[in-house]
Formats: sequence, C-alpha cells, structure tokens
Amino acid sequence: MARDAPPVPVTDQTWTDQWVTLRCWSCGHQGQWPHPELDCPCGAVLRIPVAGAPEGPHDKGPDAPPDTPPAGPSHIPLPRTAPRPRPAFRPVTIRDARDAVTVAALYLRWLGYLNTRSAAGRPPSGTRIAARGLLAQVEPALRPTTLRDIECLWLTAMNEAGDTPVTCAFFSLSGYTAEARACADTLAMPLFTMDLTGTPQPVNGAADELVATGA
Repeated sequence: MARDAPPVPVTDQTWTDQWVTLRCWSCGHQGQWPHPELDCPCGAVLRIPVAGAPEGPHDKGPDAPPDTPPAGPSHIPLPRTAPRPRPAFRPVTIRDARDAVTVAALYLRWLGYLNTRSAAGRPPSGTRIAARGLLAQVEPALRPTTLRDIECLWLTAMNEAGDTPVTCAFFSLSGYTAEARACADTLAMPLFTMDLTGTPQPVNGAADELVATGA
C-alpha cells in the first residue's frame, strides 16, 4: 500500500477500477489483483492507494481511449479478513443422554464457541450449555421439544444476560412441535436436531445462518 497517499472515496464502481496490475512479491508473477478497499455498514467505500500501480482511468486525459475491460486474473488471492473455512464436523455416536450433551458441546466449539461449560441452573428437562454470548439446551428425551421448552430457555437467557447480547440455541433428539418451531422463528433462535450418528442438523433459518457464519 502507498502509505503516503490518502484513501479515495469510491462513488462510482467501474470494472477497471476494481483491478490493479502489480507484480507478486512472492513469485514475481505480474498480474491483475483486486484493488484493496475498505467498506462501512453505512455504505461508504474507500479505495486504498497501491504503491507501484499504474495510473487509474480517472487520472488520464480527456482524449485517452477507453480502457478494455481486463480478462479475469489467473489467480485471485483471498482477502486476509476472510474467515478460514472450518473443517468438517466429526460426529460422535450417541448412545445415551450424556453423549447427546457431548455432541452438542463439540458442535458448538466447532461453530466457534470455544469455552463451553455446563450452565449454572438446571432446566425442567434436559441439560444446558453456556459459553460466552451463548446459552444452549440439549433435550435427549424421546418427545418433541415444546413451546414451553423454547420459552423457558429464552427467558432464562434474557434474565441472565442483562444488557449483553446472548444467542440461544436448542438441540433436540426428537424434533420440535409446530408451536415450538414458530416461536423459535419469531425469536430467531437456532434449532438443531440430532440423530444417533451424532451429527446435528439445522432445522430453521436461524440455525442455517449460525452454521454459515459461526460464533
């Protein structure tokens, strides 16, 4: 990056502005690379000046011929800020209630909740797992999880969290009633089912999003 040049606000995105021709410092290959940018949730975008880059199309004279859009680069490096892909989750066979809790804890760690532990309070049924910013419940009973189970978990999390945002998640061996799923969707609570192979499966949109983004 050109440390002595200020970032430039981006008001119009063009194809030629999105690429910069540079020589790779590692292999020496000269090619086209994505021009580094910073963006803000408010919609503002700043383009970071790059040392050694040729002049951009906006710096050329009015009589300069239009640029031909470059062909796609042979190699596009991943941004350094991109999350590293998670390895595949390794299931654990579920033989009893304790195995179900173990699988849920391992799955939450796989999602990025590393400091999982048993929650302080015992729910009316099942077991709860806590982590920073998370309260999850595991229900190994051979009955569908009910609306009351979902409401109790959510109320407990809200009472314990105070002003700190907390994600609630539910793991059930026997699925959910229609009322429970509707309530969880309203609360944006991720729901997962587990089978004896020990691989949790998302059953609503909130769970799909949690799997996609992680903790």
